[in-house]
Amino acid sequence: MKLSSPMEIWKYLPGTNCGICDEKTCLAFASLLKERKKVVEACTPLFTEEKYAEKSKQLVALLAPEIREIEFGVGATARRMGGEDVMHRHELTFFNRTLLAYDVWDTLDEVTLRERVQHLSSWRKFYVGEFLTIDAIAVRAVSGDPQRFAGCVKQVAAATDLPLVLCSFEPKVLEAGLREVAATNPLLYAATSTNWRAVLELARTYDVPVTLFSPDLDTLMSLARTFSTAGHAKLVLDPGTAPLGAGLAETFTKLVQLRRAGIAEGTKEVAYPLLVVPMTAWLLQDDTGAGLDASYWEAVLATIGIIKYADIMIMHSIEPHALIVERTLAANIYTDPRRPVSVEPGLRAIGTPTAESPLFLTTNFALTYYTVESDLSSNKIDSYLLVVDTEGIGVEASVAGGQLTADRIKETMDSIKVETTVTNRTLVIPGLAARLSGELEDVTGWTVLVGPRDSGRLPGWLEEHWPPARSA
Repeated sequence: MKLSSPMEIWKYLPGTNCGICDEKTCLAFASLLKERKKVVEACTPLFTEEKYAEKSKQLVALLAPEIREIEFGVGATARRMGGEDVMHRHELTFFNRTLLAYDVWDTLDEVTLRERVQHLSSWRKFYVGEFLTIDAIAVRAVSGDPQRFAGCVKQVAAATDLPLVLCSFEPKVLEAGLREVAATNPLLYAATSTNWRAVLELARTYDVPVTLFSPDLDTLMSLARTFSTAGHAKLVLDPGTAPLGAGLAETFTKLVQLRRAGIAEGTKEVAYPLLVVPMTAWLLQDDTGAGLDASYWEAVLATIGIIKYADIMIMHSIEPHALIVERTLAANIYTDPRRPVSVEPGLRAIGTPTAESPLFLTTNFALTYYTVESDLSSNKIDSYLLVVDTEGIGVEASVAGGQLTADRIKETMDSIKVETTVTNRTLVIPGLAARLSGELEDVTGWTVLVGPRDSGRLPGWLEEHWPPARSA
């Protein structure tokens, strides 16, 4: 995106504040365009009225991300990769998280194949308010047999809605699999300097995205230029993934060079999503090993890819020590650094509380909320949890910064009419917010108890302080 502020975007909009985009002003719409929360096509006058024709053309080009955004899969499970505008997360944010594809292969027996696909499709891990899942399944043509590969692809597609990556350097094998799932918009892997003509024809015929592979960056750029000139720009670039030593250092350098060329230098020939294959770690596995070392090293390679510009990765190990680490890191790196992860404010019931159960207070910073909620739930403390909007900031920082105040707590309590749910009129605040207790009692008229600084100590605290002593 070559426009750095909403005001710059606004200059290309009609400026009539017509509201067709469902926003009150064109400037408000421009702010959402900057954040990619709206698409420019929502401003219909820009595209239907002739007087805006030039502006619309210019705006579409200026709003386009520096790295082309590519989508594969269909429907709710479709995935986007690329679409980035900055080299470093703190400059703005990264928009599309690194996608994780785990492999199956066509020499697996049907039962094992079905079980692995089911495991990959159903895997999820709850983390800071959301369930982490994997993104795609890479089907590898180990047999080299087109018919066998097609059968494997068909079986995988029947067992999952996840997007597929079809992996072979043989165009006839790729085509056999593609015929089975073309309607699901799979990603092809891969076109090379030797098979590119046939793979280009496949990609154009079926209109699917394709990966270009070459360890030589000049060749990779040449392939990208050839495909785009031929009218097919749904491209992903793989510069090769060496698992050790100087080769690994070179892999790292290539990823940085490609991303810098696409964003900082404006080299459009390579401004495409990048693919990394951490499963090359398994090339180091000897016949006597049980695979543990390879799975650990694969996870190490994956962390390098996630941190340095991999938009999609193909991996093998689905052991928890690898998969959880990889998926959690991707979630962390690709959060928006400008906005703390937060939850909706309001009143939560933990367990089966009654009107006389304790009422605890916390902020809407997601990590704080889920820590407190988990401590209450795991200790089977039937209670209510009052979540105050602190703009996603934790307790201590929000007290210091003025986001958590007695007045704001009272506003939250009033807005949800908490007194109709909790009749004991007692509020337990975190120990880190102790300084608010006196003022809070004054503005609410409730009894305020100062709880422990760590919610993990609530069970012991409750034994000593609950139910609260009542004056005669």
